[in-house]
Amino acid sequence: MIGASADARTKIREARRFSHWRFSPLVAALCAILLIFILPPTIFLIVVSVHGTAADGSLGEFTWDNYHALFASRFFLTSLVNTVIYAIGSAVVSILLGTVQALLVERTNTPGRGSVLLGSVISLGIPHVLYVVSWLLILGRAGPVNGLLTSWFGLDPANVYSLWGMILIEGIGFTPLVFMLMSSVLRAIDTSFEEASMMSGASPLTTFFRITLRIGLPGILALLLLVFVRAFEAFEVPALVGLAGNINVLTTDIYQSSHSTGLPDYGQSGAYSVCLLLVVSVLLFWYGRLSRDAHRYQTVTGKGYRPRLIDLGRWRYAGSAVLLAIFMLVTGLPVLMLVFTSLQPFYNGISAEAFARMSFTNYAALLGPGEFRDSIINTFILGAATATLVVPFTALCAWLVARRRPGGWLLDQIANIPLIYPTIVLSVAFLSVFVNLPFPIYGTLVSVIIASSVRFLPYGMRYAFAGALQIHVELEEASMISGARLAGTFLRIVIPLLMTALFGVWLLIFLLSVQAVSLPLLLVGPGTEVIAVTLFDLWQNGQAPELASMGVVWVILITAVSVSFYRLTRRFRLIA
Repeated sequence: MIGASADARTKIREARRFSHWRFSPLVAALCAILLIFILPPTIFLIVVSVHGTAADGSLGEFTWDNYHALFASRFFLTSLVNTVIYAIGSAVVSILLGTVQALLVERTNTPGRGSVLLGSVISLGIPHVLYVVSWLLILGRAGPVNGLLTSWFGLDPANVYSLWGMILIEGIGFTPLVFMLMSSVLRAIDTSFEEASMMSGASPLTTFFRITLRIGLPGILALLLLVFVRAFEAFEVPALVGLAGNINVLTTDIYQSSHSTGLPDYGQSGAYSVCLLLVVSVLLFWYGRLSRDAHRYQTVTGKGYRPRLIDLGRWRYAGSAVLLAIFMLVTGLPVLMLVFTSLQPFYNGISAEAFARMSFTNYAALLGPGEFRDSIINTFILGAATATLVVPFTALCAWLVARRRPGGWLLDQIANIPLIYPTIVLSVAFLSVFVNLPFPIYGTLVSVIIASSVRFLPYGMRYAFAGALQIHVELEEASMISGARLAGTFLRIVIPLLMTALFGVWLLIFLLSVQAVSLPLLLVGPGTEVIAVTLFDLWQNGQAPELASMGVVWVILITAVSVSFYRLTRRFRLIA
């Protein structure tokens, strides 16, 4: 009997190993569709990096000169060092601000803490270029900060077009993301350990450093690395701040080589992109390792978990003041600066004369037909089309993965490949594909929709997968027993039960796709500009008041969408 059972276990293990490499026809078809859209950009990026660029923009002869020139150039090392310093500094600033916010919201009874999440959700759909421009207006030579430094303290004006300026602006811009992710980390830590520490006489600050930080160390380190990676591949701040101050990083090197006013050097941009892709892949591998090791620090159990808040007493109003200060720093001041600038015929700082010049002339110009209206229409088409393509497709993929259909593991891996692509690299990769296609697609809105759909595939997969796991398999089995086919079960049982989560994902992908700058920047053509690219071009042309008025109108529109997303998710408890 023992021998028979051993033989049975051996056969089961062999069957599992065999089934691991089996694929259902549907899974195989979905894998093929994903590879059609993901593999060509990767292959073309590598191919372009080892070829020269012909006069008509097509591929030239095979050569290693692009990599040789890249590594032989002293500018590459300088850009790499600048990128590392900039990413580390930005991560530190955002972690500090976001952690303070998360602690006050998740761990204390600070009044008004419930509104912080709404502000973070609203910031999702606002193009990052608006934040950057606002802070350049605030910290620029004619801005209010330098006005105070020179008139009140007699100091020399600070130069925001520097590495410290890049770090400060990027760090502040990443604060809402850090707050949302850090909140989930703190929410998963049992407060009984902190209560025991304070009952033993430790102060809240000592408890935070000795208990909270140590228990949440894997999550905090993973978050720090994730923010570092996102800053490492960021484009808006390096392009708007760094280039004006002659500070290059890897992403701006890629942009300049592929967006030259003369003949773009696609080979050089491809070589830069491959190097950046390799670096980000290594960093994301470390991030995955940190995330997998987090189970060693689990403290939440079914019996002992008690999510309690710390009573700050009279200090709770000081906590509210801190939250308000961070809100003004992250959102309030930039938006107020945009509103002020939008009412000016030209921007020359804040003064009594500037207040006397205020008018709605810039807003009146936006009401007629023109570039702004076209950009609005293109942006909403881009966001709606991207979300509509991604959500149903990833819902089907995520359901097959959650039900462990043969080959589902590979489907999950392929759908998450775009995560390793820095956005500017993905833009260069699709640029290489579209330029070399036999039919005209480059410069159209379709090209941006395709690239955006690939970029946001992992987001749809993660949310849809979480929703599919909550649906008990017995409901699907009952449908199959009643005679329904697989397609009928998916459409009549799974989709209705997933609808709430999918609608939330649709709005999230819509918000993310409409605020992206670096992805459509290299792909749009005349007549297909989107809001983020239009704002970028206006700043490059020195049209600050026009940019500000357009930005204010867009912030109002996108805030309405963001509030709808927030109310939907709160109503159906998709977020805490």
